[in-house]
Amino acid sequence: MKLLNRTRTKAGDGATADTGRPEDEKLPFGQLLVYGTQHILTMYGGVIAPPLIVGGAAGLSGPDLALLVTAGLFLSGLATILQTLGLGPFGARLPIVQGISFASVSTMVAISSEGGLRPVFGSIIVAGLIGLVLSSFFAQLIRFFPPVVTGTIITVIGLSLMPVAFTWAMGGAGSADLGSMANIGFAALTLAIILAISRLFQGAISRLSILIGIVVGTVIAAAVGRADFSGVGTGRMVALPPLLHFGSPTFEIGAIVSMTIVIVVIMTETTADILAIGEIVDTPVDGRRVANGLRADMASTVVAPFLGTFPCSAFAQNVGLVALTRIKSRYVVAMGGAILMLLGLLPVVGRVVAAIPYPVLGGAGIVLFGTVAASGIRTLSRVDFGDGLNLVIVATAIGVGVIPIAAPTFYDAFPSWFAVIMHSGISAAALVAVVLNLLFNHIRAGNKPGASVFAAAPDERGNEVAAPGTEHGTPHAAAPATEAAHGRPDQRRAVSDH
Repeated sequence: MKLLNRTRTKAGDGATADTGRPEDEKLPFGQLLVYGTQHILTMYGGVIAPPLIVGGAAGLSGPDLALLVTAGLFLSGLATILQTLGLGPFGARLPIVQGISFASVSTMVAISSEGGLRPVFGSIIVAGLIGLVLSSFFAQLIRFFPPVVTGTIITVIGLSLMPVAFTWAMGGAGSADLGSMANIGFAALTLAIILAISRLFQGAISRLSILIGIVVGTVIAAAVGRADFSGVGTGRMVALPPLLHFGSPTFEIGAIVSMTIVIVVIMTETTADILAIGEIVDTPVDGRRVANGLRADMASTVVAPFLGTFPCSAFAQNVGLVALTRIKSRYVVAMGGAILMLLGLLPVVGRVVAAIPYPVLGGAGIVLFGTVAASGIRTLSRVDFGDGLNLVIVATAIGVGVIPIAAPTFYDAFPSWFAVIMHSGISAAALVAVVLNLLFNHIRAGNKPGASVFAAAPDERGNEVAAPGTEHGTPHAAAPATEAAHGRPDQRRAVSDH
């Protein structure tokens, strides 16, 4: 039985403290740099897309648009470092990459198209402060996230990301040759390279399959004239994000209400990502750790407008990369955050990465995002489906979560506040899974009025467990490998196996 790598960290008095947690593993600098770069290449397109979309809606000029992108990269790096390394009560200290959230794009476009960016920034500041205050309370909802819920959410996260990979594979949104055989061919070539490396090699080379696939795919694309690096040398070489470049924020009630709803959606998605990474890394994730992660999320969001950028959230595609490479060290992702900051300070480096063809990213995205869904399925394998109730929960939640993918206009006739929440398949699946889990697995027939519905509630195998909030009733208060009410005893995994 292979023993877990135990990381020794220096304590303040010169002694060493043995954490024994996989996310605390410290790798050599070279490996940190390479694996960190792989994380950034995976999510770079997702970071620059929201500024480009919102800046275009606001009618920004080329230089201002470039500043918007640069600020987004810089803040994403700062937020990633805060989330991974932590500072007091801020940061989950897990391998989580932070980036500009897609969930806020539609709301910001609606606000900016009428009043420009100033009311957008004002609404982000207020909504972020509200989210910061609510972080501790919101984190207590972790007691309602047993494997039947988390597995469903993680699966929907992966499914929700697949359209992004397919659009990239077709050439990227707005491409003149969208869906051409050439674009799809390069995506398939990149995918084939990644699969071949994963199958033929072991160890470090196999874990770098995504990075190698992207590099080789880009080189081949450049060789046949399908990648354009001509714009790399244009523009400034170094640029610091200026403070309040777009003017002082303004505060409008309607914009603030809309953005607050978006922040709740972002917090739900971040909670799901923190739980997902905890499952993948095999490390304890309790309410306190989720609260710390949400505080880092919201603190970064509050600071964002002063640097000229938008709300941050955890990036689910990087959760898939951790699952795929099995590199669980948070210091790898922290290095990725430092690289993001560098990209924000050196736009020329960012222009090189931006020249990677979208079809190449699409080929890699199919593996990455599919891995997220597969991780969710692995979590669901620990759930007891014997009485059929958990099967109904999973089926319904996934069905509702897929609605925005299968029918994007489904919620167009609903009130805007409701549509904002449900247009995120992740949030929709989370709400449905949590509610159905409460109704099916916790609220028992015969409870007296006023009695707690959680006292001696059944676990997923039908056994009675302590009320949530106690040391035994919080599903993620102990390591996922423990024999809690997570599944069949014969399926549990000891930490030492990893």
